[in-house]
Amino acid sequence: MAEERVTITIEDHVADVRFNRPEKINALDGAQFAAIVDAGERLKDEPGVRAVVLSGNGRGFCAGLDFGSFQAMAGGGGGGGDTPREERPQRGIGDLEGRITHLGQQAAYVWQELPVPVIAAVHGVALGGGCQIALGADLRIVAPDAQLSILEIRWGLVPDMTGTAMLPLLVGLDVAKELTFTGRMVSGEEAARIGLATRVSPNPLEDALALAREIAGKSPTAVRGAKKLLNATPYRGVAEQFADERETIGSLIGSPNQVEAVMSYFEKRDPKFED
Repeated sequence: MAEERVTITIEDHVADVRFNRPEKINALDGAQFAAIVDAGERLKDEPGVRAVVLSGNGRGFCAGLDFGSFQAMAGGGGGGGDTPREERPQRGIGDLEGRITHLGQQAAYVWQELPVPVIAAVHGVALGGGCQIALGADLRIVAPDAQLSILEIRWGLVPDMTGTAMLPLLVGLDVAKELTFTGRMVSGEEAARIGLATRVSPNPLEDALALAREIAGKSPTAVRGAKKLLNATPYRGVAEQFADERETIGSLIGSPNQVEAVMSYFEKRDPKFED
């Protein structure tokens, strides 16, 4: 049996999701794209999950598009002919019916669609599509010596896995352009300084799991409501945002989890929330 491309372990309300192609530094081919999307889609409806941690097994988070795909591009193999569909050198491997994304974009965007917080733990490299998957997480904890790059310009391409939408939100438009136009490498230390990463850690996976467990200890209905509100902020007017705030807070006040949050605080005990 072929080894799983992405593994999922769920413990204490935290889903530990690991890209599992270490011999290729978790590089992206058709099967890897599909496995990442499948993992995210599964977790949307997984009962009891309150936070997710993304990481890569082996030497790095994700090295980007599989090098064999670039060789095929250089040889004129744009993805047609007799090449099996799942091996074609393009990120847009098939459309997902009724979606705003194709499969490559969904590998990054599915983590924004999850109702619970997603934390990327980045070590080694996060290059090109790998970096864009990390951008799809809500938070990024990176090793100081990690190497991140919006690398597509090296291959005569543009970021095409939702990076053109997510990157400017994190680093600002001018820095997003500089990183995209040059494809230069950014260390974990610099990534934290410019907003590409949330913070630096010598043990990113350990700290990401600890943060996920902390979040999982908060009211899951409040955390989900907060993610929904914050994710919508850049894409709509303030009137709609304020109305959604009022609706969300109204649904929380007096709810079982909100009452439990208050009572457990005053009674100095661990809360017992319902999913």
